[in-house]
Amino acid sequence: MTQDAMIRTSQGAKLGYRSPIPVVTTLEVPGMRVVQVLGVARGNTVRARHVGLDMIAGLRSLVGGEIPEYTKMVAESREQAIDRMIESALAMGATGIIGMRFETCSIMQSAAELLAYGTAVVLEPIEPG
Repeated sequence: MTQDAMIRTSQGAKLGYRSPIPVVTTLEVPGMRVVQVLGVARGNTVRARHVGLDMIAGLRSLVGGEIPEYTKMVAESREQAIDRMIESALAMGATGIIGMRFETCSIMQSAAELLAYGTAVVLEPIEPG
């Protein structure tokens, strides 16, 4: 794996996020083997909606379609949670994260938590032949 591994889904699609270690939603990293499981790495963020965004979103909901202000807020939250998960894994000595997932929950009426988690592992290349 390169130093700038791309996070990939189980179908291999790039999520467009760069990571210093491989982060995958699968339980395997192609060409690598898990030599040690270190535990759960997690990172979270809690975000509250903004009154101004709620008013804009309300107007947009009248005509339908995407609400880009919320799309941007959720994307930023996701990236922050991933960053924190990677920091957690690196602090454990991990060289990869497998089984990465997201969870969300409502904290109060206008705030939600976004959690990124996965299994922090030590990976090594599989020797050919």
